[in-house]
Amino acid sequence: MAKKKKSTFQRIVNVFVWLMILATLGSLIFTALSALGLLGA
Repeated sequence: MAKKKKSTFQRIVNVFVWLMILATLGSLIFTALSALGLLGA
């Protein structure tokens, strides 16, 4: 854990985690906006 360098595997995992988080947030925001749009209509 003392090493500063990240291995390629760690970088791939890190990117994958960020993509999952962004995808989840994006879908939640999209769902909320579409729900508000439907309610507004």
